[in-house]
Amino acid sequence: MEFRYIGRSGLRVSVICLGTMTFGSTTSKEEAFKILDKAYDAGINFIDTAELYPVPPDSKWAGETEKIVGEWLKTKPRDSIVLATKVAGAASGWFVPPIRHGLTAMDRFHIKRAIEGSLKRLQTDYIDLYQQHWPDTVVPKEETMRAFDELVKEGKVRYIGTSNDTAYSLTKSNMVAKYEGLSRFESIQNNFSLLNPRFFDELEAVCRGEQVSLLPYSPIAGGILSGKYNQKFVPEDARFSIYLKHPVKRVREHARRFYNEKTLAMTAEFLELAKEAGIHPVTLAVAYSKHFDFVASTIIGARKLEQLDASLAAAEVKLDRDTLKRITKLQQKYCYPMG
Repeated sequence: MEFRYIGRSGLRVSVICLGTMTFGSTTSKEEAFKILDKAYDAGINFIDTAELYPVPPDSKWAGETEKIVGEWLKTKPRDSIVLATKVAGAASGWFVPPIRHGLTAMDRFHIKRAIEGSLKRLQTDYIDLYQQHWPDTVVPKEETMRAFDELVKEGKVRYIGTSNDTAYSLTKSNMVAKYEGLSRFESIQNNFSLLNPRFFDELEAVCRGEQVSLLPYSPIAGGILSGKYNQKFVPEDARFSIYLKHPVKRVREHARRFYNEKTLAMTAEFLELAKEAGIHPVTLAVAYSKHFDFVASTIIGARKLEQLDASLAAAEVKLDRDTLKRITKLQQKYCYPMG
């Protein structure tokens, strides 16, 4: 297993990170433990979760994922795991999170409340990487960064990061940290895959120039790049099969961003490329997302144990120049299929 450092931090993580967002909803605790054990035995030392998980977000199970990860964590030496979690972003953002009565903000009060809840559910006294799940457009960056810095000084958090963020917001936050003498964001966790290369537009330059690491999530585009949605009969228990029937409009719209005519057309050609290269499409997609020097660790996920193997195999795969050129041509042909 290859290891890389996150940003300018002392966090040395496996090039593959295990995401846990289905644990407690579509993945039972028993299955989650099997997935976690297999990943750990394969050399993965980096686990990512969030106070909002599992998905789709719902007040009936928010926090359940952290509880499951916390129980599993007790079976392993704590120092052998680099544990990441997130504080839910602002309710003024793209949706209202079903926690703290939908009044969340990236202010000192909510960040303090969130960390105490996460530490309790995860049964640990520190978080290695604490991330804002998405930025706040109302609360000043100064308040957010000071609140995070207090957690670092208290020893509850080692390093901080951001997620679902923009080039402007990341840069502004870290400039505030620089001039105020505060802890800075060492990572950004954004959607990045063959189907969604928007990170190249601006954030690639920011990450390279400022030594901030990308932690890509959805490297197989929520399962689209596995090819299961290109079959004649799409599995009824597949993520977007479920999401498209969800009563909440936002969840249905989220599914259509991933699962649409353009993404399926590009995936069909990608599947042929993978076949010709003799690589499982999931392995190829994950290998692509970890290929770049601004990436520290790629976040994979699995609802079932058998889904894990193809993603884990990507740890040993390095893409050749010809394959990368063919992928680039596909991306030029199907420009921004996820919008």
